Amino acid sequence: MPIFEYECRECHSQFEQLVLKDDTPTCPDCKSTDLDRLLSITSVSTDGTRERNLGRAKQAAKKVQRDKAHAEHEAYHHHHH
Repeated sequence: MPIFEYECRECHSQFEQLVLKDDTPTCPDCKSTDLDRLLSITSVSTDGTRERNLGRAKQAAKKVQRDKAHAEHEAYHHHHH
């Protein structure tokens, strides 16, 4: 499967994405298609690459948790006012 690494020129988010033949990759954060394809080292697995990928996954999970907490806070205040 062709998985590529990108950096968004708009918001500077870095991410991996599965890209099929006719797909246009988009930034998962800001939905921009203005992307730089990064040099990928996916065929090499080292402690460093595993640690980097784990760090990115943790950052993404924190962002999801913050967004969810914010949405719940907004919904609570909207419903009770």
